[in-house]
Amino acid sequence: MNSVGAIILISGVVQGVGYRYYCYNRARNLGLNGWVKNNRDNTVSAQVEGDRSLIESLIEELKVGPQSAVVSNVNVEWIEFKGEFSDFKLTY
Repeated sequence: MNSVGAIILISGVVQGVGYRYYCYNRARNLGLNGWVKNNRDNTVSAQVEGDRSLIESLIEELKVGPQSAVVSNVNVEWIEFKGEFSDFKLTY
């Protein structure tokens, strides 16, 4: 397993459309750890840890989002795996 971390910033119409729950469910189904939250500038942020190929799968799903979302950009910063999360959480 190639464990890594990623900080992901999603922009577009991604608040008020169930995007955080979409990310939360997808990340948990993939067995990833971390968090997702809404930002004041109407973007959504996530920090994820786990196998790189699984994170890449999540990123592909985040580029689409739930049916009512319009994703304009998904920015990913790969970071060192720290093992600081034990599950995946919705934060505020």
